[in-house]
Amino acid sequence: MEASLITTSTGLEGYKIVKHLGVVRGITVRSRSALGNIAGGFQSLFGGRLPIYVELCENSREEAFQLMAQHAQTVGANAIINMRYDANEIMQGITEVLAYGTAVVVEKI
Repeated sequence: MEASLITTSTGLEGYKIVKHLGVVRGITVRSRSALGNIAGGFQSLFGGRLPIYVELCENSREEAFQLMAQHAQTVGANAIINMRYDANEIMQGITEVLAYGTAVVVEKI
């Protein structure tokens, strides 16, 4: 699936939605290693941006996004609309990241 056919809006400009296939999702659960937490804790002493945690978040979102796109392909979609992210802490230091949206079939207008 082309990444350009995934949007947070309710439609795709230049395309007509011909079929709704339902919700698709990608879920990942991640934690930082003990050494990563020590490094992140040390960085937090100085305030500001925490690159070690930014990288963890970016990787988690990307993995969830790719899993969602794969799920959409599996159900026969060629686009995803209303795409969103959600994150929940399962337990201290362990976070679930969810990417979800509505799988659709679109045709170029």
